[in-house]
Amino acid sequence: MSRPKEPRRPAPPPGLLIVDKPAGMTSHDVVARARRIMGTRKIGHAGTLDPMATGVLVLGIERATKLLGHLALDRKTYLATLSLGSSTTTDDAEGEVLTEGDPALLAKITDEQLATGVAELTGDIQQVPSAVSAVKIDGKRAYARVRAGEDVVLPPRPVTVYRFDVLATRREDDRIELDAVVECSSGTYVRALARDLGAGLGVGGHLLALRRTTVGPFTLARARTLDQLEETPELSLDLDAAVAAAFPRRDVDAAEAQAVRHGRAIPAAGIDGTYGLFAPDGRVLALAADTEGVARSVVVLLPA
Repeated sequence: MSRPKEPRRPAPPPGLLIVDKPAGMTSHDVVARARRIMGTRKIGHAGTLDPMATGVLVLGIERATKLLGHLALDRKTYLATLSLGSSTTTDDAEGEVLTEGDPALLAKITDEQLATGVAELTGDIQQVPSAVSAVKIDGKRAYARVRAGEDVVLPPRPVTVYRFDVLATRREDDRIELDAVVECSSGTYVRALARDLGAGLGVGGHLLALRRTTVGPFTLARARTLDQLEETPELSLDLDAAVAAAFPRRDVDAAEAQAVRHGRAIPAAGIDGTYGLFAPDGRVLALAADTEGVARSVVVLLPA
């Protein structure tokens, strides 16, 4: 006799989950678990984190997945521990050791030399991404090419390191460890900063630990662990609050709201970039952008 089917859970409301990712999980692993917790397949993530890294990972739920490609997540902050004295295949602690620096040379590195090396990696710089990264070469991820045995050399690209402040320095016989806060543009690899700092000092370097504390407007203060989410499967921000937090806001009248819901243009707002359109009742209607004197919807979030 067949068992009766369990009633399907209703789909969760659309919005964002701000997850405090644990170490050892890929961003895809986090999405898979969140799908089970929230009871929906419609979950995506913005701004991946390496498995060894922890901290802020932004997930979109249901209709909020449409926001992910438009979120201004171009400024990120990390707490990092850098190890100087050896380089690795992955530029972090999970790779195999490639080179080991001379302990005598390591012992001669002064705090002033460290400060100079850090300063050279601050501001607008050209950075070569780690070979084991998600950067695509001819449509294939760099890390996949490395795993296939290919020699991968990526071209440098411009990134911005807004802040690279050393918080603490620990000296051991075979290494110097630095705790630092790094605020940088999207596309910056903190492990490449560790690699390049060590290379510049002639002793090699790699990333020991990484915790992301902010992504755009989203911080650890709002983030929850997966275990906390398991206990209370609720959104961090509903769709209205998510758009209000992440985009400039424009409130429209009832007639304009009706036009937006039917996909029609309305008068331009004079706002740079993408912004949120909100109905008189406070609900978000769409993401829009000004073009040729009118505001056109980029993504309609509350259609007619």
